[in-house]
Amino acid sequence: MRGHPDRPCSVRRRLVSGLLGLGLALAAPALAAESRFINIGTGGVTGVYYPAGQHLCRLFNTRRAEHGMRCTAESTGGSVFNLNMVRSGDMDFGVAQSDLQYHAYHGTGRFEDFGAASHLRAMFSLHPEPLTLVVRPDAGIAGLDDLPGKRVNIGNPGSGQRTLMEHLMEELGWDHDTFRRVSELPSREQSQALCDNRIDAFVFSVGHPSAAIQEPIATCDARLVSIGGAAVEALIESTPYYLTAVIPAGTYPGQDEDIHTYGVGATVVTSNRTSNTAAYELTRAVFENFETFRSLHPAFGSLERRGMVDEGLSAPMHPGARRYFREAGLINER
Repeated sequence: MRGHPDRPCSVRRRLVSGLLGLGLALAAPALAAESRFINIGTGGVTGVYYPAGQHLCRLFNTRRAEHGMRCTAESTGGSVFNLNMVRSGDMDFGVAQSDLQYHAYHGTGRFEDFGAASHLRAMFSLHPEPLTLVVRPDAGIAGLDDLPGKRVNIGNPGSGQRTLMEHLMEELGWDHDTFRRVSELPSREQSQALCDNRIDAFVFSVGHPSAAIQEPIATCDARLVSIGGAAVEALIESTPYYLTAVIPAGTYPGQDEDIHTYGVGATVVTSNRTSNTAAYELTRAVFENFETFRSLHPAFGSLERRGMVDEGLSAPMHPGARRYFREAGLINER
């Protein structure tokens, strides 16, 4: 009998609770629609990828009142991590090397065990990460043809510089016996080895300007040498993720001439899960504030609009980005 007086109250509670649950369920799509956030995976805070993502978000967020979305950039482990997160849907966008984007899309190279990620999409290229040849001033190296017989650091296995150098060596018909000595030092050790006269040259894939290049120039008058010729032209022509690059004169002390080379590029990647609106607005934010974006980091100073659209994209372009480029006259489609 004691419980009877409470029963109507209990029923009312259940009714209210049920109505509240129903209301929340009905409101869920609206709440989800209002939670309009996008994120960009970048890299370590000392590299170029992190400030690139920060600047992309800053420009994107200036138009927040119009498109209703907010962008955040997160420090990550870099290209491979970003591609895996975009692939899984845990990130909307990421910054990644063009060669790694290619291999992730096709399921080749280090992504072979994961299979092709055919839903990955490209947005636009950012700064080039050229293969840079740094030599001792007394090594007698003026170009690629002078490397045979020298002591050369080709990078540690698995590094970007090692992959690029091995591909170039294959095109040239070179192997380790081509050189007097081959070193496999990681990038953090190669500058000291050069200045200690343990190697004559090293190659490094990096955005410029770079402290890793500045160091041997300041310490032992190292200099940069252009990388070109028929083999390089053949690689660029036959490989979708390679692009030409120029390190402008004056980038480093004592560098009086442009250095011509090639390499991979940093690219903004996404997937077909990302909405056309988000992709369009991010692209628009960069290209309608292009001069501002170029001024935000020294590595962006040589960027050109059309090059960011035409070069280094190694997956199909996202339709949202394509829409902006078509409207801006940066691509011509029949």
